[in-house]
Amino acid sequence: MKFWVDIQRRRLRRGKIPEHVAVIMDGNGTWAARRGLPRSAGHARGADALRRTLTEAAALGVKYLTVYAFSTENWKRPPEEINYLLNLFMEYLRKETTELVRNKITVRFLGGLERFAPELQELMRKAEVETRNPRPLVTINIMLNYGGRDELVRAANQVLKSGREVTEAALPDYLFTAGLPDPDLLIRTSGQLRLSNFLLWQSAYTEFWFTPQCWPDFSGRSFRQAVRSFQRRQRRRGGVSA
Repeated sequence: MKFWVDIQRRRLRRGKIPEHVAVIMDGNGTWAARRGLPRSAGHARGADALRRTLTEAAALGVKYLTVYAFSTENWKRPPEEINYLLNLFMEYLRKETTELVRNKITVRFLGGLERFAPELQELMRKAEVETRNPRPLVTINIMLNYGGRDELVRAANQVLKSGREVTEAALPDYLFTAGLPDPDLLIRTSGQLRLSNFLLWQSAYTEFWFTPQCWPDFSGRSFRQAVRSFQRRQRRRGGVSA
């Protein structure tokens, strides 16, 4: 099995690898419901899928992986589910930070982080400091309390506060993703065909790849399929093919 995986990876690396991949990790609840399990079981298995995806991104040479972990709309969910998600996230940080450092993976947390409990904010800051690396293998951006519209409003207000005019050149400097290249490829699981308020500005010329798989079932093979699809496309950005 590993032999064939290595062959697939080598073939993909001969082509253009997306520098930045974004992922809408959808379908944890659906996955659990189909199995008669509580939604929390889907979230727990979703954490495993994130590990697999990060491993595959590193193996292929992806430089940035940005994942939609908790949206501004997710606060509408039942309190017990929100508490489980945040506790799961804190547990992940406590257990995985050492492994991230060992594998030269830098982690960043982007979004309206001020809404979270001080304990969680401290864990996030600690993980960012400990995983900081001048030459990381991969940088994973975890979007929390994030919404694309909220981001744009914040950015526009900050541009005006700085005394600058709101322009296409100025606005990106004040986005949560300032300094990052826009995503080349955006993956969404669970069969939904929408952005759901994710990276609205940054995805203007992003290639989309959708799969009916629920997020807990997403695998390294799924990630390679998405990259293979990306490599077969022509990105003209409003121009014409060479």
